[in-house]
Amino acid sequence: MLKRYFVLMLSLVLSWAVHSQEVDQTHPYTMMKQVATQAFARLKNEQTKIHQDPQYLKQIVEEELMPYVNAKYAALKLLGPNLRGAKHDDVEAFITAFRAYLVTNYAQVLTQYTDQTIQFGPESEVPDDRRITSVKLNIVDTPRPDIHLQFQLRKEKSGEWKAYDMIAEGVSLLSSKRSEWSSKIRREGIASVAKDLQHLADQPIHFESKSK
Repeated sequence: MLKRYFVLMLSLVLSWAVHSQEVDQTHPYTMMKQVATQAFARLKNEQTKIHQDPQYLKQIVEEELMPYVNAKYAALKLLGPNLRGAKHDDVEAFITAFRAYLVTNYAQVLTQYTDQTIQFGPESEVPDDRRITSVKLNIVDTPRPDIHLQFQLRKEKSGEWKAYDMIAEGVSLLSSKRSEWSSKIRREGIASVAKDLQHLADQPIHFESKSK
């Protein structure tokens, strides 16, 4: 089930994919609503090219998703207490590898895109001094039950909002990855885990069997 949540989350996150000059990133709700229709249209319209060359999904993710994701902030939160005493070069290598891992992971998940739709929760006011906020929404994946999601966003110094985590049915993807990797980081070190992440990032994108 968690994989399904992640698949649908990536379909939604890609909905932020339009040129930054066309998007008002000063308000998280406005940003998401502005770009949803255009981004879904692009992914849907390029299915032929994607099926001919699955690696093209990495380019789509780089161009359309990553500008709206704060991968560095997410990586640092994932490292958490392991940052104490860590070498600067090791941390930088981890951030770079983690970002590359996200690109490949997102691209692989998007091979399962099947034209899902979204319903946003009610818009609420975000005080000017707030740095962290969330946006609630439902993924409509008929005939399956709706999926309830909550995106965590952080306000940059520039005043723009970027995503750093997603909570699906109460489960934080960032927290789950921190639990998964923390013991290995403590045991083998940040640099070693960074190498593992880069290896995963270098894997080719492929379409999985629909029977799985």
